[in-house]
Amino acid sequence: MPQSSLKDYLHESQLFLGRAIVSGTLVILALIVLVSRLFFLQIENHDHFTTLSQDNRVKLEPLPPTRGLIFDRNGAILAQNLPAYSLEIIPEKTRDLAETIEQIGEIISITEDDIQRFHRLRKQRRRFDSIPIRVRLQEDEVARIAVHRHRFPGVDVKATLLRDYPQGLQTAHLLGYVGRINEKELQLIDTSNYSGTDFIGKNGVEKSYESLLHGDVGLQQVEVNAKGRVLRVLENQPPQPGNNLELFLDMRLQSTALEALGDYNGAVVAIDVETGGVLTLVSKPGYNPNLFVEGISSRDYRALEDSPDNPLFNRAIRGQYPPGSTVKPFIGLAGLEYDVVGFYQETYCPGYYQLPGKDHKYRDWKKWGHGKVDMAKGIIESCDVYYYELARTLGIDRLYEFLTGFGFGIPSRVDLDGELSGLMPNREWKQSKRREPWYPGETLIVGIGQGYFLATPLQLASATATLANRGHRIRPRVVATIEGPDGEKRDSPLIEDVLHQLDPEHWNQVIDAMTQVVEGQRGTARSIYTSNYRIAGKTGTAQVFSIKQDEEYDEETVAKRKRDHALFVAFAPVESPKIAIAVVVENGGHGGSVAAPIARQVMDRYLVDTAQAK
Repeated sequence: MPQSSLKDYLHESQLFLGRAIVSGTLVILALIVLVSRLFFLQIENHDHFTTLSQDNRVKLEPLPPTRGLIFDRNGAILAQNLPAYSLEIIPEKTRDLAETIEQIGEIISITEDDIQRFHRLRKQRRRFDSIPIRVRLQEDEVARIAVHRHRFPGVDVKATLLRDYPQGLQTAHLLGYVGRINEKELQLIDTSNYSGTDFIGKNGVEKSYESLLHGDVGLQQVEVNAKGRVLRVLENQPPQPGNNLELFLDMRLQSTALEALGDYNGAVVAIDVETGGVLTLVSKPGYNPNLFVEGISSRDYRALEDSPDNPLFNRAIRGQYPPGSTVKPFIGLAGLEYDVVGFYQETYCPGYYQLPGKDHKYRDWKKWGHGKVDMAKGIIESCDVYYYELARTLGIDRLYEFLTGFGFGIPSRVDLDGELSGLMPNREWKQSKRREPWYPGETLIVGIGQGYFLATPLQLASATATLANRGHRIRPRVVATIEGPDGEKRDSPLIEDVLHQLDPEHWNQVIDAMTQVVEGQRGTARSIYTSNYRIAGKTGTAQVFSIKQDEEYDEETVAKRKRDHALFVAFAPVESPKIAIAVVVENGGHGGSVAAPIARQVMDRYLVDTAQAK
């Protein structure tokens, strides 16, 4: 046998031994690493990992509070919470999100707007948050999802409460609406108190009283299994529901005002003279606030935004209109108080007015003139020439001082978000905004409530209430009573102010003249006279565009949107005022024939129908 065919047992033995030593060494090193790691995990970091383990087993879940309800003064529900079902997805638990959404769309309707809203919310949430893909599911849709639920991990139907506004567009501008919290709002709110809450007040009462309506979040500690299913509740700290609000608003008056406006756009604001409570706040046209709660579709929003009637615009507190002749009683009162004119002192009205040494003619609405006019006739027949002369005599500085005392040009500070201040112009304002001096002719125009002079319907109603109260000014307010979760009620604060004391006789004279606007044979609002109660009022007309010196305004040939606005302010009953009202009818033409009858219907509803019902 050849020598080469014999095995070298010694060499193989040595090779095996070396490999065994290396392997053993590696095993020992691995054991040392493993033991070290076990020591690190089990001994040194025992507390830390015990906590993590407990967190995997025990979860803290936020319990969102129930939003407070809103009622009118007679208990009619204005904002409520209705049960609804939503289909929600947890992205982290979904294998293929796009495919999942597509497959769900084969079972129930999923629109492009739904998908866009879902992805928009994803950017604001964490991957393990539950995000709605469809809201307000019908019962048959819930049933279909239940049948296919096993196909979609991370997808579930959840019961929730959604805000609902049963009066719809009638209260949209007053109540506002709630909507999903956006990124900007996340920076401003206490996120811990909004855990589990998707909605926040966006405008109106819903926004102004958000802190009271929202309530306080609760917490529950639950035990879950490996799949995240809740096994039992360990601890429960219930949420604190939001406060209920009762408004001064009377839905009967609100409906009456909207109906009375008919085909016109405009605003109606009525105030309780004694309390400052807002009885009616109408802005027409309105919109359906329920569309905004879960996110309005692009199509619906474009329809609202592109409408020439601008239904999203709150005319009652943001509409700034020339007040026209409705300010004449206030300017007349200023003339008496500053002692620049006597109540019976007469001015001749030929149908126009000229500043001394000037050729320009400032026209009266009655082109053949009113003849001899004192203050009473100037208010009753709304003579412009009389007020051109009175405004010139007073001067813009005294006009500004007196009229701002009634709230013109400054916010009323009503408890609603977004109010505009109107504009009571003066020298400083024009120099600051226009870099121009104030001209005498501009004072004349302010004297008839035109030019730069602007007021909101709420300001007009508030100023009229102050006139009815003979200088006792009460800040207008929407909310009357706040009811806490414990059922305890508290009234909203009444904030009042008193103008500088005016001569009682001057109040009597101006108010008597306003009463003759309705009761007098030549009164501009004589068409609304009633024997049931006495009304003190003033009509007004506000130009939408300027007319050249040599032109005449012909309503029949002017496009509807360029026709004058019709205004009317009033309070009643004269002897013991209870309601003050301001009506602005856009492109309505004449205050006496268009705006005044609207005010009369609202006042009848409040003073006559209510009394008969009792």
